[in-house]
Amino acid sequence: MTVFDNTAFDDHELVTFARDPESGLSAILALHNTSRGPALGGCRMWPYASTHAAVTDALRLARGMTYKAAISGLSFGGGKSVIIGDPASEKTPELLQAMGRAVDALGGRYTVAEDVGIGVDDVAQMARATDRVAGMPVGDSDGDPSPATAYGVYQGIRAAVRHSLGRTDLGDLRIGVQGAGAVGDKLCAYLAAEGAHVLVADIDSELANAVAAKHGAHTCPAEDILAADVDVLAPCALGGIIDDVSLPRIRARIIAGAANNQLAADHHGPALRDRGILYAPDYVVNAGGVIHISHEGPDYDRTQAFAHVGRIYDTLMDIFERAGRTGEPTAVAADRLAEAAFTHPNPHPFRAAR
Repeated sequence: MTVFDNTAFDDHELVTFARDPESGLSAILALHNTSRGPALGGCRMWPYASTHAAVTDALRLARGMTYKAAISGLSFGGGKSVIIGDPASEKTPELLQAMGRAVDALGGRYTVAEDVGIGVDDVAQMARATDRVAGMPVGDSDGDPSPATAYGVYQGIRAAVRHSLGRTDLGDLRIGVQGAGAVGDKLCAYLAAEGAHVLVADIDSELANAVAAKHGAHTCPAEDILAADVDVLAPCALGGIIDDVSLPRIRARIIAGAANNQLAADHHGPALRDRGILYAPDYVVNAGGVIHISHEGPDYDRTQAFAHVGRIYDTLMDIFERAGRTGEPTAVAADRLAEAAFTHPNPHPFRAAR
Protein backbone atom coordinates (compact mmCIF):
# COMPACT_ATOMS: atom_id res chain seq x y z
CA MET A 1 0.00 0.00 0.00
CA THR A 2 1.31 3.47 -0.89
CA VAL A 3 0.56 6.67 0.97
CA PHE A 4 -1.88 7.58 -1.81
CA ASP A 5 -3.95 4.53 -0.92
CA ASN A 6 -4.16 5.43 2.77
CA THR A 7 -7.73 6.29 3.74
CA ALA A 8 -6.40 9.37 5.59
CA PHE A 9 -4.75 10.80 2.48
CA ASP A 10 -6.57 14.00 1.47
CA ASP A 11 -4.51 15.49 -1.37
CA HIS A 12 -1.70 16.29 1.05
CA GLU A 13 0.91 18.52 -0.59
CA LEU A 14 3.90 16.62 0.76
CA VAL A 15 4.58 13.48 2.76
CA THR A 16 8.20 12.67 3.48
CA PHE A 17 10.00 9.99 5.48
CA ALA A 18 13.07 10.88 7.52
CA ARG A 19 15.58 8.29 8.69
CA ASP A 20 18.81 8.74 10.62
CA PRO A 21 20.31 5.36 11.51
CA GLU A 22 22.96 6.84 13.79
CA SER A 23 20.43 8.43 16.17
CA GLY A 24 17.65 5.92 15.51
CA LEU A 25 15.28 8.50 14.05
CA SER A 26 12.36 7.18 12.03
CA ALA A 27 9.87 9.95 11.29
CA ILE A 28 7.12 11.04 8.93
CA LEU A 29 6.49 14.69 8.08
CA ALA A 30 3.20 15.58 6.38
CA LEU A 31 2.08 18.91 4.92
CA HIS A 32 -1.62 19.07 4.09
CA ASN A 33 -2.39 22.54 2.73
CA THR A 34 -0.35 25.75 2.76
CA SER A 35 -2.69 28.14 0.95
CA ARG A 36 -2.89 30.37 4.05
CA GLY A 37 0.84 30.25 4.78
CA PRO A 38 3.69 27.90 5.73
CA ALA A 39 2.58 24.81 7.63
CA LEU A 40 2.67 24.80 11.43
CA GLY A 41 2.15 21.74 13.57
CA GLY A 42 3.55 19.79 16.46
CA CYS A 43 5.80 16.77 16.46
CA ARG A 44 4.41 13.68 18.17
CA MET A 45 6.59 10.85 19.48
CA TRP A 46 4.76 7.59 20.03
CA PRO A 47 5.55 3.84 19.87
CA TYR A 48 3.32 3.18 16.88
CA ALA A 49 2.45 -0.45 16.20
CA SER A 50 3.39 -0.07 12.53
CA THR A 51 4.66 2.40 9.97
CA HIS A 52 1.18 2.42 8.46
CA ALA A 53 -0.29 3.54 11.80
CA ALA A 54 2.31 6.32 12.04
CA VAL A 55 1.61 7.54 8.51
CA THR A 56 -2.14 7.50 9.13
CA ASP A 57 -1.70 9.56 12.30
CA ALA A 58 0.56 12.08 10.56
CA LEU A 59 -1.91 12.47 7.68
CA ARG A 60 -4.92 12.95 9.95
CA LEU A 61 -3.13 15.34 12.27
CA ALA A 62 -1.76 17.45 9.40
CA ARG A 63 -5.23 17.78 7.88
CA GLY A 64 -6.61 18.77 11.26
CA MET A 65 -4.01 21.54 11.54
CA THR A 66 -5.11 23.01 8.21
CA TYR A 67 -8.69 23.18 9.42
CA LYS A 68 -7.67 24.43 12.87
CA ALA A 69 -5.60 27.31 11.51
CA ALA A 70 -8.19 28.24 8.92
CA ILE A 71 -11.17 28.30 11.23
CA SER A 72 -9.15 30.32 13.74
CA GLY A 73 -8.28 32.92 11.11
CA LEU A 74 -4.53 32.28 11.34
CA SER A 75 -2.02 32.76 8.54
CA PHE A 76 -0.69 29.22 8.78
CA GLY A 77 -1.09 26.05 6.79
CA GLY A 78 -1.46 22.57 8.20
CA GLY A 79 1.40 20.19 8.88
CA LYS A 80 2.41 17.58 11.40
CA SER A 81 5.27 15.22 12.11
CA VAL A 82 5.53 11.98 14.03
CA ILE A 83 8.53 10.13 15.39
CA ILE A 84 8.18 6.38 15.78
CA GLY A 85 9.52 5.47 19.22
CA ASP A 86 8.89 5.46 22.95
CA PRO A 87 9.57 8.96 24.31
CA ALA A 88 10.28 7.52 27.75
CA SER A 89 13.17 5.35 26.61
CA GLU A 90 14.23 6.22 23.05
CA LYS A 91 14.30 10.02 23.01
CA THR A 92 17.83 11.45 22.93
CA PRO A 93 19.37 14.83 22.06
CA GLU A 94 20.90 13.25 18.96
CA LEU A 95 17.53 11.95 17.75
CA LEU A 96 15.86 15.33 18.33
CA GLN A 97 18.62 17.17 16.50
CA ALA A 98 18.24 14.75 13.60
CA MET A 99 14.55 15.60 13.60
CA GLY A 100 15.49 19.27 13.47
CA ARG A 101 17.58 18.60 10.37
CA ALA A 102 14.62 16.82 8.76
CA VAL A 103 12.44 19.87 9.42
CA ASP A 104 15.13 22.19 8.09
CA ALA A 105 15.38 20.19 4.88
CA LEU A 106 11.85 21.33 3.99
CA GLY A 107 13.21 24.82 3.41
CA GLY A 108 10.80 26.78 5.58
CA ARG A 109 7.62 25.07 4.40
CA TYR A 110 7.02 23.61 7.89
CA THR A 111 7.49 24.90 11.45
CA VAL A 112 7.56 22.34 14.25
CA ALA A 113 6.24 22.63 17.82
CA GLU A 114 5.32 20.39 20.78
CA ASP A 115 2.85 17.54 20.80
CA VAL A 116 2.35 14.26 22.66
CA GLY A 117 5.73 12.96 23.79
CA ILE A 118 7.56 16.13 22.79
CA GLY A 119 7.95 19.12 25.11
CA VAL A 120 9.50 22.57 25.11
CA ASP A 121 12.97 21.24 26.00
CA ASP A 122 12.76 18.75 23.12
CA VAL A 123 11.90 21.47 20.61
CA ALA A 124 14.89 23.40 21.96
CA GLN A 125 17.07 20.47 20.92
CA MET A 126 15.53 20.54 17.44
CA ALA A 127 16.27 24.27 17.34
CA ARG A 128 19.99 23.45 17.39
CA ALA A 129 19.50 22.19 13.81
CA THR A 130 16.74 24.47 12.47
CA ASP A 131 15.19 27.85 13.13
CA ARG A 132 11.77 26.58 12.00
CA VAL A 133 10.52 25.99 15.54
CA ALA A 134 7.64 27.42 17.60
CA GLY A 135 6.37 27.05 21.14
CA MET A 136 9.65 28.05 22.77
CA PRO A 137 10.38 30.76 25.35
CA VAL A 138 10.29 34.14 23.62
CA GLY A 139 9.91 37.45 25.42
CA ASP A 140 7.44 36.98 28.27
CA SER A 141 6.14 33.65 26.93
CA ASP A 142 7.54 30.41 28.35
CA GLY A 143 6.54 28.59 25.17
CA ASP A 144 4.22 26.09 26.90
CA PRO A 145 0.95 25.97 24.91
CA SER A 146 -0.97 23.84 27.43
CA PRO A 147 -2.42 26.74 29.49
CA ALA A 148 -3.87 28.32 26.34
CA THR A 149 -5.15 24.98 25.06
CA ALA A 150 -6.87 24.29 28.38
CA TYR A 151 -8.42 27.77 28.43
CA GLY A 152 -9.75 27.23 24.91
CA VAL A 153 -11.31 23.91 25.92
CA TYR A 154 -12.90 25.60 28.91
CA GLN A 155 -14.41 28.23 26.61
CA GLY A 156 -15.52 25.47 24.26
CA ILE A 157 -17.34 23.69 27.07
CA ARG A 158 -19.00 26.96 28.09
CA ALA A 159 -20.25 27.51 24.53
CA ALA A 160 -21.57 23.95 24.24
CA VAL A 161 -23.32 24.18 27.61
CA ARG A 162 -24.87 27.50 26.61
CA HIS A 163 -26.14 26.09 23.32
CA SER A 164 -27.28 22.68 24.53
CA LEU A 165 -28.38 23.33 28.09
CA GLY A 166 -29.17 27.05 28.00
CA ARG A 167 -26.83 27.75 30.90
CA THR A 168 -24.17 30.42 31.24
CA ASP A 169 -22.32 28.72 34.10
CA LEU A 170 -20.97 25.25 34.84
CA GLY A 171 -21.95 25.06 38.51
CA ASP A 172 -23.01 21.57 39.64
CA LEU A 173 -22.63 20.10 36.13
CA ARG A 174 -20.96 16.69 35.99
CA ILE A 175 -17.94 16.83 33.68
CA GLY A 176 -15.74 13.88 32.82
CA VAL A 177 -12.15 14.64 31.80
CA GLN A 178 -10.35 11.85 29.95
CA GLY A 179 -6.62 12.47 30.32
CA ALA A 180 -4.80 14.01 33.27
CA GLY A 181 -1.83 15.45 31.41
CA ALA A 182 -0.85 19.11 31.24
CA VAL A 183 -4.03 20.19 29.44
CA GLY A 184 -6.38 17.97 31.44
CA ASP A 185 -4.88 19.18 34.71
CA LYS A 186 -5.30 22.85 33.83
CA LEU A 187 -8.80 22.25 32.46
CA CYS A 188 -9.83 20.66 35.76
CA ALA A 189 -8.73 23.84 37.55
CA TYR A 190 -11.08 25.97 35.41
CA LEU A 191 -13.97 23.55 35.85
CA ALA A 192 -13.53 23.19 39.60
CA ALA A 193 -13.36 26.98 40.01
CA GLU A 194 -16.88 27.18 38.55
CA GLY A 195 -18.23 24.56 40.90
CA ALA A 196 -18.49 21.70 38.43
CA HIS A 197 -18.35 18.12 39.69
CA VAL A 198 -15.27 16.80 37.90
CA LEU A 199 -14.49 13.17 37.19
CA VAL A 200 -10.92 12.43 36.02
CA ALA A 201 -9.56 9.33 34.29
CA ASP A 202 -6.15 8.44 32.92
CA ILE A 203 -4.32 5.26 31.98
CA ASP A 204 -1.82 6.41 34.63
CA SER A 205 -4.02 6.01 37.71
CA GLU A 206 -1.48 7.69 40.00
CA LEU A 207 -1.51 10.78 37.79
CA ALA A 208 -5.32 10.80 37.77
CA ASN A 209 -5.38 10.53 41.58
CA ALA A 210 -2.92 13.42 41.94
CA VAL A 211 -4.87 15.71 39.61
CA ALA A 212 -8.17 14.82 41.28
CA ALA A 213 -6.75 15.52 44.74
CA LYS A 214 -5.41 18.88 43.60
CA HIS A 215 -8.79 20.05 42.27
CA GLY A 216 -11.24 18.32 44.61
CA ALA A 217 -12.35 15.97 41.84
CA HIS A 218 -13.10 12.26 41.74
CA THR A 219 -11.57 9.53 39.61
CA CYS A 220 -12.81 6.54 37.70
CA PRO A 221 -11.02 3.75 35.82
CA ALA A 222 -9.77 4.85 32.40
CA GLU A 223 -11.85 2.18 30.68
CA ASP A 224 -15.07 3.52 32.22
CA ILE A 225 -14.84 7.26 31.54
CA LEU A 226 -16.53 7.19 28.12
CA ALA A 227 -19.64 5.58 29.63
CA ALA A 228 -19.65 7.70 32.79
CA ASP A 229 -22.88 9.35 33.90
CA VAL A 230 -21.83 12.94 33.16
CA ASP A 231 -23.32 15.97 31.42
CA VAL A 232 -20.12 16.79 29.51
CA LEU A 233 -17.35 14.50 28.31
CA ALA A 234 -14.00 16.19 27.67
CA PRO A 235 -11.58 13.89 25.81
CA CYS A 236 -8.08 15.21 26.47
CA ALA A 237 -5.91 12.23 25.55
CA LEU A 238 -5.33 10.47 22.23
CA GLY A 239 -7.80 10.48 19.34
CA GLY A 240 -10.08 7.95 17.68
CA ILE A 241 -11.99 7.30 20.89
CA ILE A 242 -15.50 7.72 19.46
CA ASP A 243 -16.10 4.65 17.37
CA ASP A 244 -18.74 2.01 16.70
CA VAL A 245 -18.05 0.34 20.04
CA SER A 246 -17.78 3.36 22.35
CA LEU A 247 -20.45 5.59 20.82
CA PRO A 248 -23.50 3.59 21.99
CA ARG A 249 -22.09 3.66 25.55
CA ILE A 250 -21.73 7.44 25.80
CA ARG A 251 -24.15 8.96 28.30
CA ALA A 252 -22.94 12.57 28.14
CA ARG A 253 -25.08 15.17 26.40
CA ILE A 254 -22.04 17.15 25.22
CA ILE A 255 -18.59 16.16 23.95
CA ALA A 256 -15.99 18.94 24.03
CA GLY A 257 -12.32 18.24 24.64
CA ALA A 258 -8.71 18.78 23.63
CA ALA A 259 -7.93 15.47 21.90
CA ASN A 260 -7.28 15.57 18.15
CA ASN A 261 -9.34 13.46 15.74
CA GLN A 262 -11.83 12.29 18.35
CA LEU A 263 -14.15 10.77 15.73
CA ALA A 264 -12.75 7.49 14.44
CA ALA A 265 -14.69 7.91 11.17
CA ASP A 266 -16.82 10.56 9.47
CA HIS A 267 -20.09 8.73 10.12
CA HIS A 268 -19.68 9.12 13.87
CA GLY A 269 -20.55 12.84 13.63
CA PRO A 270 -24.08 12.17 12.28
CA ALA A 271 -24.41 9.27 14.72
CA LEU A 272 -23.76 11.59 17.68
CA ARG A 273 -26.28 14.09 16.34
CA ASP A 274 -28.89 11.35 15.91
CA ARG A 275 -28.41 10.38 19.56
CA GLY A 276 -28.94 13.98 20.66
CA ILE A 277 -25.31 14.46 21.72
CA LEU A 278 -23.79 17.85 20.90
CA TYR A 279 -20.29 17.44 19.50
CA ALA A 280 -17.98 20.45 19.66
CA PRO A 281 -15.54 19.83 16.76
CA ASP A 282 -12.16 18.99 18.22
CA TYR A 283 -9.97 21.18 16.02
CA VAL A 284 -12.03 24.22 17.02
CA VAL A 285 -12.03 23.43 20.73
CA ASN A 286 -8.32 22.64 20.95
CA ALA A 287 -7.06 25.55 18.84
CA GLY A 288 -5.87 27.53 21.87
CA GLY A 289 -2.31 26.29 21.60
CA VAL A 290 -1.78 27.27 17.98
CA ILE A 291 -3.58 30.59 18.53
CA HIS A 292 -1.20 31.25 21.41
CA ILE A 293 1.80 30.43 19.20
CA SER A 294 0.59 33.01 16.68
CA HIS A 295 1.12 35.67 19.38
CA GLU A 296 4.64 34.59 20.32
CA GLY A 297 7.45 37.07 19.83
CA PRO A 298 9.34 39.87 21.58
CA ASP A 299 6.09 41.85 21.98
CA TYR A 300 4.12 38.92 23.45
CA ASP A 301 1.10 40.07 25.47
CA ARG A 302 -0.54 37.28 27.48
CA THR A 303 -3.79 39.17 27.98
CA GLN A 304 -4.13 39.77 24.26
CA ALA A 305 -3.22 36.16 23.42
CA PHE A 306 -5.77 34.69 25.83
CA ALA A 307 -8.45 37.11 24.63
CA HIS A 308 -7.88 35.71 21.14
CA VAL A 309 -8.13 32.15 22.50
CA GLY A 310 -11.39 33.15 24.17
CA ARG A 311 -12.94 33.73 20.75
CA ILE A 312 -13.19 29.95 20.43
CA TYR A 313 -16.47 30.44 22.28
CA ASP A 314 -17.82 32.68 19.50
CA THR A 315 -16.57 30.45 16.70
CA LEU A 316 -18.33 27.45 18.25
CA MET A 317 -21.57 29.39 18.69
CA ASP A 318 -21.41 30.21 14.97
CA ILE A 319 -20.93 26.53 14.15
CA PHE A 320 -23.76 25.39 16.41
CA GLU A 321 -26.10 27.97 14.92
CA ARG A 322 -25.17 26.97 11.38
CA ALA A 323 -25.67 23.28 12.15
CA GLY A 324 -29.07 24.00 13.66
CA ARG A 325 -30.06 26.06 10.66
CA THR A 326 -28.89 23.60 7.99
CA GLY A 327 -29.45 20.30 9.77
CA GLU A 328 -25.79 19.36 9.26
CA PRO A 329 -23.82 17.58 11.98
CA THR A 330 -21.62 20.08 13.81
CA ALA A 331 -18.48 18.41 12.44
CA VAL A 332 -19.70 18.99 8.88
CA ALA A 333 -20.70 22.59 9.61
CA ALA A 334 -17.23 23.28 11.00
CA ASP A 335 -15.55 21.66 8.00
CA ARG A 336 -17.54 23.79 5.55
CA LEU A 337 -16.53 27.01 7.30
CA ALA A 338 -12.87 25.98 7.54
CA GLU A 339 -12.74 24.84 3.91
CA ALA A 340 -14.10 28.19 2.78
CA ALA A 341 -11.28 29.86 4.68
CA PHE A 342 -8.40 27.83 3.26
CA THR A 343 -9.82 27.24 -0.22
CA HIS A 344 -10.36 30.97 -0.72
CA PRO A 345 -8.08 32.57 1.88
CA ASN A 346 -9.50 35.75 3.32
CA PRO A 347 -9.75 37.51 6.67
CA HIS A 348 -11.42 35.67 9.53
CA PRO A 349 -14.82 34.55 8.19
CA PHE A 350 -16.72 34.76 11.46
CA ARG A 351 -18.40 37.63 13.21
CA ALA A 352 -16.51 39.70 15.74
CA ALA A 353 -16.22 38.48 19.31
CA ARG A 354 -19.19 39.28 21.49
